Amino acid sequence: MDEVAGAIADPVRRQILVLLREGRLAAGEVAERFPISRPAVSRHLRVLRESGLVRAELVGRQRFYTLDPDRFTELVAWLAQFVRPSGWEHHFDALETEVYRTRRERRTGGAADSRREGTA
Repeated sequence: MDEVAGAIADPVRRQILVLLREGRLAAGEVAERFPISRPAVSRHLRVLRESGLVRAELVGRQRFYTLDPDRFTELVAWLAQFVRPSGWEHHFDALETEVYRTRRERRTGGAADSRREGTA
């Protein structure tokens, strides 16, 4: 997880990941999209490859890169603990709370009602 977090810490590497989300690209195609040198892009691609976020395939003289989204799983799971429920998740949490409250009231309120009915 630390290796993945370190790899995505750089904004250029994050942009490369976004590019590769659309599909496989040659190293040269990736480099063309950045105002930095090809060797700099190559170093970023190496970091992404070593972290397992991208895979490289050599075809002839070209190296093609593809995204490996499975490597994000552990980091995403860890980050999820910091996200507050919103939208439907929030509504489902509220519904669950209401269901438990209603069950509890039926158990305690129902027993009190039957005691009152027996004494009346």
